[in-house]
Amino acid sequence: MQIGDLLITESQLNTRLNKSVHEKRRGEFALLLAMLSHDALDFSQFHLPKTEIEDSTVGEDTLRKQIGAGPKQLLAPDKFDILIGQFNASLLMQAGERAGMSDIKLNHCLNPEPLFIRDDVSHIPLQVRDNCELAVRRRINNTQTQLSNPQLDAAAFYESLNNDALHHPLHLVSA
Repeated sequence: MQIGDLLITESQLNTRLNKSVHEKRRGEFALLLAMLSHDALDFSQFHLPKTEIEDSTVGEDTLRKQIGAGPKQLLAPDKFDILIGQFNASLLMQAGERAGMSDIKLNHCLNPEPLFIRDDVSHIPLQVRDNCELAVRRRINNTQTQLSNPQLDAAAFYESLNNDALHHPLHLVSA
């Protein structure tokens, strides 16, 4: 069996899984399952035709005013400064010496610090990328994969639902 591209979804196999079960080829069935992507978001049932949904959401600022929430905590500072950790450590030490932990907590609630140093949404560390599967790396690199809104052949999908050969019950043979 020759496959030219990465196997991601079971729909790429057409009826190969079904045939291997009916012809009692357990090795081929196990191999095909092992070659599929392990990411649940790649499964075919998550890529059905989409309908437009009316957006009736309320803005974040309006919600903050309604519930009386404090200021929004930034994800990253506006400008990158490598010495920000030393500056923050000195401020914490001074505040801790003066008023203690309660003052530090109050100051954080009134003026929350950014969570990260880098303000780059698309940055993924190289160590994380190297630990990903090939299908995930390909999605990260965004080459030849349209997982955000894939094209679906609706006629072929509904035809496969009506195909009786796919819906025969599995007959388990006791060994």
